[in-house]
Amino acid sequence: MNRVSPKVLALLGALTLVWGTNWPLFRIALDEIPVWTFRTIVLLAAVAMLTVILLLRGESFAVPKGKWPALIAAAAMNIGVWNIATSLAVLYVPSGHASVLAYTMPLWVALLGFAVFGQRLTPRLLAAIAIGAAAVAALMIPNFQSYARAPAGLFWGLLAGFCWAVGTFIVKRTSWPGMGLSLTFWQVVICLPPIALGALLLDGLPTHWPSTKALAATLYTGAIPMAFGTATWFALVKLLPAQVAALSSIAIPIVAIVSGILILHEPLSWLQAAAIASTVISLWLALVPGRQR
Repeated sequence: MNRVSPKVLALLGALTLVWGTNWPLFRIALDEIPVWTFRTIVLLAAVAMLTVILLLRGESFAVPKGKWPALIAAAAMNIGVWNIATSLAVLYVPSGHASVLAYTMPLWVALLGFAVFGQRLTPRLLAAIAIGAAAVAALMIPNFQSYARAPAGLFWGLLAGFCWAVGTFIVKRTSWPGMGLSLTFWQVVICLPPIALGALLLDGLPTHWPSTKALAATLYTGAIPMAFGTATWFALVKLLPAQVAALSSIAIPIVAIVSGILILHEPLSWLQAAAIASTVISLWLALVPGRQR
């Protein structure tokens, strides 16, 4: 693998900061707003932000002929399941821990790539995957002793990671001629109606107005992490091999854990510190090329 360009590193840095610091905000919003309602507002804010940007930039909203099936499948995996599963995960385990579970996506990408597409797993990538898996274990083992509902958090977090991996392959292995930011826009638009219907049926109509803090966290989540963050992610998927793009996301849970400690006063143990160190090593193995012999 060639050395990662400064442009890609800048995108990675921005994405890590935006997505990592967003996890504690989930917890703040979900203390007052039901899951499906929260995600409906998030998607509405994202659609509004993306529409304005597309119009200002003069980009086309058109979807190439024959791409709707792949676009719907990608939307279901990347936006639909991800949004609901991650929201449910943070209800059962600390937000930083939930983020690590969701970001097992690189492990699923590597395994799916090997099992389904016959992609080669280099020793360097295998080492990165193994160390990343150890980080997940280090975070989750104590949870089963401390949180009675931790298995539910484990399920939803891992489901989010798996479906995101499937969505990553759909985006990576499909040609999207002429689609830039509109690729993100349409995935969000496709998922908005079913999630809004779920909010109406499962949460019912709101009975009270949330606090300014909860509402601000929700609107920010839609306008910045959902709109800008997701668009940045799809740009990275196009620029990097699927396995490397996936492993590049491992740094995000580090920021999420630190943010959870600072904002929500979530616990930090020596196991968590070990997990953070493991993610750094895994990220380095994935992104820094080995010496050429």
